[in-house]
Amino acid sequence: MDQLMVARRVLIAALCLAAIGACARKDEAAAQGPYAREVAEDIPIIERGTGLTFKRPPVLETRTKAQVRQFLESRFTDQLTDQEIDGQSTFYKRLGLIPDTLDLKSFMIDLLTEQVAGFYDPHTKVLYVVDSAPPDMIGFVIQHELVHALQDQYVNLDSLENVHAQNDRALAAQAVIEGQATLVPIQATLGPGAGLPGGWDRVRDMIRDSRANGMAQFNAAPELLQETLIFPYLSGAEFVRDLELHMPGKQPYGPNMPTSTAQVLHPGSFYTHRQAPLDVLLPKPSAGTVTYSDDVGEFETRIFLFQFLREQNASMRGAAGWTGDRYEVIKFPTGEGIAWLTLWNTSVQSAEFGNDVETIIGRRFDNPAAKDTPVGKEYSLPNDRTLTLWGGTVAGHPAVLYTDFPSGHAASIVRLDKVTVATAPR
Repeated sequence: MDQLMVARRVLIAALCLAAIGACARKDEAAAQGPYAREVAEDIPIIERGTGLTFKRPPVLETRTKAQVRQFLESRFTDQLTDQEIDGQSTFYKRLGLIPDTLDLKSFMIDLLTEQVAGFYDPHTKVLYVVDSAPPDMIGFVIQHELVHALQDQYVNLDSLENVHAQNDRALAAQAVIEGQATLVPIQATLGPGAGLPGGWDRVRDMIRDSRANGMAQFNAAPELLQETLIFPYLSGAEFVRDLELHMPGKQPYGPNMPTSTAQVLHPGSFYTHRQAPLDVLLPKPSAGTVTYSDDVGEFETRIFLFQFLREQNASMRGAAGWTGDRYEVIKFPTGEGIAWLTLWNTSVQSAEFGNDVETIIGRRFDNPAAKDTPVGKEYSLPNDRTLTLWGGTVAGHPAVLYTDFPSGHAASIVRLDKVTVATAPR
């Protein structure tokens, strides 16, 4: 899902506080004059911070909250079909990551409208500031969005972020785009190579602990949505800062662009042995109709584990061996189901993930009855549903298959012997 300009308000509030009040000093000047003057003052700062030069002057305009909401609704319609939104929603609901009653599209539009204080639109090439944005955030917002305007003069932002059925790759791209736009204003305040006082964990804690007025939607958002909104900014900034240390003077685009959240989460291995994630293609099931297919990635796999294990280290360890995955939403005459195949670097890692999922099934469904079958351990659930958990080898890779189907449909409809895996870099 395109995260767009998400979590901007609560994130920037925390960053401003963490950066020793520098944003407030900047915004005092902004309040005394037009934004055009601020943009002119910030351009050389942004150019020094990125090592890039504006090819054309950026354009800044203001918008009302109502106009922002109209823009978000239009952007959702342009970028995501109802089939994509419904498919993602069904998958996350089946994993227990969002409530069954949540209208994902409506909730996300409400959440984004609440959060956005400014944004850059690659279509109009205009930087917009929301006219009701808190004054003490405007300085940071303008610098952040100026970075996006500059990025867009060198790379096609839409083509980086708006890839379909490649959720993990899109989130990794967003981490680079938002990470650089977050890091440059911070370093302009604290100095090149600087991090935040107290580290990024302090910012994460401030965001999670935020109970400020006007944050009702963010505070009510499921953990999956909160974490995926924050990830591109904070983990992305950490990745870009690490890139600056390892490859000074290089941009985080082109050959230096990560293609998975695993590479963002483990930047050290990104430089020593850049292992591309595996592209997994599931065959047509022997029953039912596939209505949507996508991947998850290491980061969201980690969120899934943490949602139910509630142990950060165990969740990080359980997802760390991820090397590729693919899920399908399958429609049957009796309802919808999901099949999720994950591939792992080693059999030990796949077994650990399988054990973690088995623990999660027990916690989610109050230790349902299970039986061993030729296609894995099968769990009978209320409401005529069956879960199956299988571990083994697929296309030469350690693998775990998780299915959640209406009763009467076995996991064997997923032809594991027909799965294809591409080892070439994406």
